[in-house]
Amino acid sequence: MSSTRRTAFVAGVLFIITFIAAIAGALIYGPVLTDPAYVTGAGADTQVFLGASFELVLIVANIGTAVVLFPILRRQNEVLAVGYVAARIVESTFILVGILSLLTVVSLRQEGAGRDPGSLMAVSRALVAMHDWTFLLGPGWVVGVGNGLLLGYLMYRSGLVPRGMAILGLIGGPLIIASGTAILFGVFEAGSVWQGIATIPEFLWEAALGLYLTFRGFRPSPILPDVA
Repeated sequence: MSSTRRTAFVAGVLFIITFIAAIAGALIYGPVLTDPAYVTGAGADTQVFLGASFELVLIVANIGTAVVLFPILRRQNEVLAVGYVAARIVESTFILVGILSLLTVVSLRQEGAGRDPGSLMAVSRALVAMHDWTFLLGPGWVVGVGNGLLLGYLMYRSGLVPRGMAILGLIGGPLIIASGTAILFGVFEAGSVWQGIATIPEFLWEAALGLYLTFRGFRPSPILPDVA
């Protein structure tokens, strides 16, 4: 396996890991996100810790995709390649803040014996709301800039993947940004059908990219080290 093929394979696997970790984390977090009385009940702390673990893996994979691709993408446009790395770091920072907010809910539950239940629930709801905002602004907005516009443009211009595939990113990125902005200003709610529709092109772009890089690798391009 050549170094270029290995780079594509590692990047593809990391993209696939981001999908698995993101979906698993969101599903496992369930109780702390949906139960307003979680902080005063028996709790499912181990489940929350497992969800946090998946999201930590997500952070590593997120940043890994950008770092692994950087030596290739910089040959197309170094400024945009650096921007992609920065966008992934910003997205991951939002995710990390969301993790900390939910782990704080667990700490409140564990140490809240004898405290006013109403106050505990109020603080818990605030922390869950913080998690919801970090999800909106990170995976629900910044990802449109990074994975959508920047990576989509770099892949389109370089021809490293089929250009029809890269166009999905160029369409999905603005839709994710517009959707997140609309939720921010109350045009529609998070989790609505409109947000779901807006997410489809970006979802397809990232899924197709991960699978393509893993099983096919880069297409021949002048920017590849063994082609230039």
